Formats: sequence, C-alpha cells, structure tokens
Amino acid sequence: MVAARENQPHFTPEAYFEWEAQQLERHELIDGHVYAMSGGTQNHGEIAINILTLIRPNVRGGQCRVLNSDVKINILNTFNYIYPDLSVTCDPRDREHPLYITYPCLIVEVLSPSTESYDRWKKFEKYRRNPNLIDYVLVSSEEVAVDIYHRNSAGDWVILSYRSGDRVELQSIGLTVAIEEFYEGIMFEE
Repeated sequence: MVAARENQPHFTPEAYFEWEAQQLERHELIDGHVYAMSGGTQNHGEIAINILTLIRPNVRGGQCRVLNSDVKINILNTFNYIYPDLSVTCDPRDREHPLYITYPCLIVEVLSPSTESYDRWKKFEKYRRNPNLIDYVLVSSEEVAVDIYHRNSAGDWVILSYRSGDRVELQSIGLTVAIEEFYEGIMFEE
C-alpha cells in the first residue's frame, strides 16, 4: 500500500467506487482516504494462484465462494474497503453487492517485505472486527512459512505456525493440505 498524498480529497464510499472505476490501478479506502495498491512479484502471484486452486475444489458445489484480489472487503461497520489476496465467504449477504464482500470466513494475504508489517498488524486489526472471520492466513513469499491467526470456539485468536513438512489446516473451510502445495513451482532467491 502506498501512502495517501497530502491535500487529497476525502472520499465517501460512493465517490470512491465511482473514482476507482476510472483508475488504472486499484486503491483501498481507509478512513476516507485512498491508497494505491502496489504490484507483486512472480512468487507472490504464483503462491496466490496455488492457494486459490487448492481452495476452489474444496468449496465447489456448496454455498462458499473463493474470491481473488479483484474483490474488496468492506470492514464491518465502517466505510473502509481493503483488497486481500484471496478471501472465502459462505454468507449469502455477500451476494448483495458486486464490488465487495463484508462477511468472509477466511482471508489470505501473501506477504512481501514491503507489506508484511501492515498485513500482519494493521490489516489484521481491521479484519478481526468481523465475527464471521475464522482464519486469517499469512503466507511468506520468501520462504516456506505460513502463519494462521485462527479464532477458536471461545472467540480467542491463536497463532498457528507452519513450516516445511507441515500440513496446513484451514479450519474455516475444512481443508488440510501439505504446506508444500502452497509453494508448488516456487523458486526462492538465495
């Protein structure tokens, strides 16, 4: 995410949707200000596609849908709209608006050095306000490493860390896979 420019206008959600539709790049809306989304690396894109292709067959035929980074998430009870790398929603209310969802049960962010701190702390702070969110998945693009912030049955957030050789459990959608499947075809820099 790129910082907002000084003297930038304050956007309502309606003005933001209209304005963004005319832009060449995507922007998030946070507290009335827009922030340009930076591009990702090849590893970032391939990892997101790997995860999408693992999740999609698991939710096919049910009420859940997996969405890519083209669909925003409206932070519950706010006028903030954020782009995740992937999200899954099983809530029928999320079919009401074509540009965003509000009630995801699973969100995936593929980390990059420039966004890791934001994704891990500020974004999660916003996302976890939603009682529907069960799994917030952070996937490294620089090593085989996945951290899942999981809301347990008591409503507490626990961190589950997975490394090479582990099986990653996405409890929100009932899927368990080898971590290496997230990284199929990925070449890490030495």
